[in-house]
Amino acid sequence: MIELLAGFPNDILGFAYKGHVTKADYETVVIPAVVKALETRKKLRLYFALQSDFSGIDAGAVWEDLKAGISHLTRWERVAVVTDIHWVEQTMRFVNILLPCPMKTFPTSEDAQARVWIAAAS
Repeated sequence: MIELLAGFPNDILGFAYKGHVTKADYETVVIPAVVKALETRKKLRLYFALQSDFSGIDAGAVWEDLKAGISHLTRWERVAVVTDIHWVEQTMRFVNILLPCPMKTFPTSEDAQARVWIAAAS
């Protein structure tokens, strides 16, 4: 399940990943939020928090994430990922190489710092 988080400035979309994430989660939560936000903004910042009960992501969700990421690649300004899951941290190291914007991974104990970083002036 993916939940759109409130409380971020207008140029930041925050998402919480809980339990098992599916393609339907991307189609009903992430993609509509990104499309709507990009209608009124040239660039967008993304904050992802993987909750302690996050149990994985199905192949369809990975595909939707990849498609969304690539189709708006030049419009990402900054990406923060908050997680204690080792394989996600390792995956983000690879993804960081591919992104044209700053991306940083934070342990869950540093969630407050992640929120400061994602909102900080470039």
